[in-house]
Amino acid sequence: MLLRTNRDRPLRICLLSYRSNPHCGGQGVYIKNLSRALVALGHTVDVISGQPYPVLDTGVRLIRLPSLDLYNPDDLFRIPKLQELCDPINLIEWLGVATMGFSEIQTFGMRARRYLIKHSHLYDIVHDNQSLSYGLWRIKRKLSTVATIHHPITVDLNIAVKSETLLWKKLQHLRWHSFLSMQKRVARTLPHIITVSECARKDISQEFDIPESRFSIIPNGINTELFYPVPEIARQKNRIIVTNSADTPLKGLHYLLSSVAEIAKLQPIRLVVVGTPKKNGKIVRHIQRLGIGRFVTFTGRISDAEFVRQYAKATVAVIPSIYEGFGLPAGEAMACGVPVISTTGGALPEVVGDAGILVPPANTQALTKAIFDVLNNPDLAETLSLAGYDRVQNHLTWTAAAQKTVDVYRQAIHDHRKI
Repeated sequence: MLLRTNRDRPLRICLLSYRSNPHCGGQGVYIKNLSRALVALGHTVDVISGQPYPVLDTGVRLIRLPSLDLYNPDDLFRIPKLQELCDPINLIEWLGVATMGFSEIQTFGMRARRYLIKHSHLYDIVHDNQSLSYGLWRIKRKLSTVATIHHPITVDLNIAVKSETLLWKKLQHLRWHSFLSMQKRVARTLPHIITVSECARKDISQEFDIPESRFSIIPNGINTELFYPVPEIARQKNRIIVTNSADTPLKGLHYLLSSVAEIAKLQPIRLVVVGTPKKNGKIVRHIQRLGIGRFVTFTGRISDAEFVRQYAKATVAVIPSIYEGFGLPAGEAMACGVPVISTTGGALPEVVGDAGILVPPANTQALTKAIFDVLNNPDLAETLSLAGYDRVQNHLTWTAAAQKTVDVYRQAIHDHRKI
């Protein structure tokens, strides 16, 4: 009988994520899929999360750390009860939000620290999902710790500030992103950082002043059990799908809408936007200015099964982002066999490779031409469909991502023991 070595033994893993619901964005998708893949490899995984809580797969334990939940859309910016504010952490959270800051990251770290100091014996490794809170300083003294930084939020801030013309709006963005100074300080002290692309490593290293040697690049996987072709559903001609309805300038929906307006002058077109726009926000106003409301449909929140059906109906998927640290929507569309047009913003070329059409970000003219070419060239669309599907199957799986992540864990554990 072969003896199991330390390199082979299952690990007891704690994943920290302050906002882990998959509907909150890519970080929630990351936690859900990575935790499932780690368990499939034989490891024990707990996810410590603030609200809104994730929906995790069987075998992954969820540890809930309740907060004031001041961003709950059912009771947005509620006034806490006096007894709630007797907890100093709750008081810090409320004061931050009341002064237009985003204090949720800092207070989640404080709650996580309080929990882990009491339960440190349960874990071999703590993996922080881009909270980078001050609480991590205390945690990493007690336990081996790594962190994933998906992309530098400084990019979001810079684009948001540049998009505003009013000074008070610019100041509002600066106040909201004031947590960045904390994240930079904490990140600089971490010996092991995971990121998802070469582009993200370069940008984070520069923005956070961290040596590139501290980073391990582990691309995200695509959940091919969730995203897959549905050949029995016929593709609808001239139908575009985009999976982000946000008013955030970073996502570039503004430019795609302008392209739709141009194409609509020449031929029939339908844009399906998965999500819900902000009421009376920039996106809604832009649609009204362009006069393209009859060509644009917002789905609202949809089920996973409906998501796949929407992909199956689409002629082409467009990712118009100005910047992405990885770009899950591109991989998900390719996994469904949908032809992809993407910008070259951030790491998107690393995800798409030569399996899609790449255009410069914030360039309506180039985006319009690419969409027009795919809509009117069925052979090109079929070639892109097959190439994208093959790229996901061969290069972007969560099993591979989990295996590489475990290698980083073991190195972090080894280095921590030498301290």
